[in-house]
Amino acid sequence: MEVDSIPQQAQEKVAQIERADLVVAILADLDPQGIAAICNELQPLAGSARIAVLQNEKSGTPTGANAQNTQRSAFPFLVSWPLLRPDPGAPVMSMFSAYQSAFVASEKLGARACCVVASKLESAPQWIYQMAKPMLEKEIDLVLPRYARHRFEGLMNSSIISPIARSLYGKQIHNPMGPDLAVSQRLFRKVMGSERNSRMNGAHALASLTSAAVCSNLQLYEMNLGARIYPPTDWTNLSSVLAQVLSPIFLDIERNAIFWQRMRGSAPLPMIGDPVPASQDTSSLDISRMIELFELGNRDLQEIWRLVLPPGTLFELHKLSRLPVEQFQMPDELWARIVYDFAVAHSTRVIERQQLLRSMTPLYLGWVRGFVEDVRDLDGEGTESRVEALCGWFEREKPYAIARWRWPDSFNP
Repeated sequence: MEVDSIPQQAQEKVAQIERADLVVAILADLDPQGIAAICNELQPLAGSARIAVLQNEKSGTPTGANAQNTQRSAFPFLVSWPLLRPDPGAPVMSMFSAYQSAFVASEKLGARACCVVASKLESAPQWIYQMAKPMLEKEIDLVLPRYARHRFEGLMNSSIISPIARSLYGKQIHNPMGPDLAVSQRLFRKVMGSERNSRMNGAHALASLTSAAVCSNLQLYEMNLGARIYPPTDWTNLSSVLAQVLSPIFLDIERNAIFWQRMRGSAPLPMIGDPVPASQDTSSLDISRMIELFELGNRDLQEIWRLVLPPGTLFELHKLSRLPVEQFQMPDELWARIVYDFAVAHSTRVIERQQLLRSMTPLYLGWVRGFVEDVRDLDGEGTESRVEALCGWFEREKPYAIARWRWPDSFNP
């Protein structure tokens, strides 16, 4: 997103600010009171640092006592900014654009760091202070969230994004794409510069933050944020969301192939804050159609899957499709190899990339169905252990990923 595309009113307000040590971009759908609460939590930093708070241009302005508190907290710099550009056909891509917009503003203001508030959390808003303070006082480049685990939330992250980032980049990162996070100047400049210079269309700042930090040997931390309140999953649009999320991740894997093929094992990140317990998880998930959609894909997508998956994997999927519903369970090691296979196929362009990723949906639902059965009666700690087991299989199957990447044709007859 270039500065020319920013509304004139926002440009004028930024010109008045001139500079800021810290930019806090509020992407979450908060009411004026919520925005005022965040500003007030940042007040202890305002005496030694110049802070600019960017709110979605659709958000309201703090009023009444909240407005007075906000003004007294040295925040004349509350800027309405086009953080969420309307794009009804591609909500995930709009979120990527929101981060790019926040980084553009941070770069223009010369900020030492940018914090992004993207979620509603069950915990109080003091976490924003705890995240921002070390960004200003220590040599930290990226703070990522660690949310208290709910059984059926963040399934795409638990099943693909986190395990593959851990396996390839050697860091036990629970939420590589945030969305609540803090980024140093040198990291957001690196990512924005890479995007401007990259010829790989489709790369996005949010998908590249973690890998860029790891590959550049920068300082990463995690922070306990409690439970995140997730928006409802749009199961009717799952194929589109899956393609939008995985495409920039797979592009990033392609760009960093030389690095991750040398990486072995994984290590945890240093942690900020104490674990915050989640409230009782009473959520449920309807899985009645997941196997039906898996079997439908197994019948109708064989032509595509044969271009992506080796014969051994296709045979395993065929056996799964013949099992009774109560016995259906996709093994973690099979799912890990499938994800690696699709990453390779995305790089080699065996078919059009959006079509490729959409064809992954029945396989994803097949794995999710078994996972849901596994964690149905578990608490957050038990669910965490189940996800940890999956991550372990992604690490153990990494030699397979490297071999597939180096010799993609040798796995097919």
